[in-house]
Amino acid sequence: MANERLKALEDTEKEIASVLQCAGNIVLELSKDKPNGSFLDRQLVQFQTSVNRVENELTSQIRYLTQVATGQPHEGSTYSARKDCQMALNRAEYAKVKLGELGRTCEVMLEQQQQQQQQQT
Repeated sequence: MANERLKALEDTEKEIASVLQCAGNIVLELSKDKPNGSFLDRQLVQFQTSVNRVENELTSQIRYLTQVATGQPHEGSTYSARKDCQMALNRAEYAKVKLGELGRTCEVMLEQQQQQQQQQT
């Protein structure tokens, strides 16, 4: 699945290069004294077709990434599980810090009680 997505993105990259090439050809032809209308028409059709393919593929990729990034169940995605695990680790670390603070507070209170008892005797 991931390889297919990468291949589709590589193809889209090539299609973007084609769009730029067509645009360059159109500008070059328009800069001539007598532009060739049929050549411009062919380049324009190719440009529009390529732009539509790029737009459709990028929309598809964005839709896929939106599903994965929102934690919705998705085949092959571990994002949600990794996110849950990271949050659990963060909570465990926070609990560890708070227990350490509580332990130090208890030790201070015990030392104060021992000092008070020694002063009373």
